[in-house]
Amino acid sequence: MFRPSQAVLDVVGTLVRLGLAAVWLVSGSIKISDPGQTYLAVKAYQVFPDGLVHPVATALPLLELALGVFLLIGLFTRVAATVAAVLLLLFIAGVAQSWARGLTIDCGCFGGGGQVADGQTQYPQEIARDVGFLILAGWLIVRSRTRIALDGWLRAGQAQVHADAEHQSEAERI
Repeated sequence: MFRPSQAVLDVVGTLVRLGLAAVWLVSGSIKISDPGQTYLAVKAYQVFPDGLVHPVATALPLLELALGVFLLIGLFTRVAATVAAVLLLLFIAGVAQSWARGLTIDCGCFGGGGQVADGQTQYPQEIARDVGFLILAGWLIVRSRTRIALDGWLRAGQAQVHADAEHQSEAERI
């Protein structure tokens, strides 16, 4: 039976982390560059009171960009992946409720969004895509260790601090 080595798993994790970072950076960049369209996309879901549509439409691309940056540099990877998973679950629920309620909207996941003509929705594809991204986030939640990540450098630094503290304690006992 093939068992991937630690190095192979680290490389896979790195590709997953960078891929998910790209998703959030692209999505957030597109949304922040067209705030009016993002507002229309959020409003089209008909789940927020009018007073919350603007704050959500403003915060969403900022959150996506923050997730993208944290994943890109590999800082707080498990936390970022957990927030990403929660956000993806909310997106999946939003698309599913739109589908169930018979709304005819584009998800606005990568720009655009809002009302579309009957027969122009792509709910199954949007849900499948987000489930795929959710699987990537799940990988990083379970196994956040990746290469070329600040998390690894921080862990190495913490290990050195602990080793220095143990060495100092031992020297004091002597």
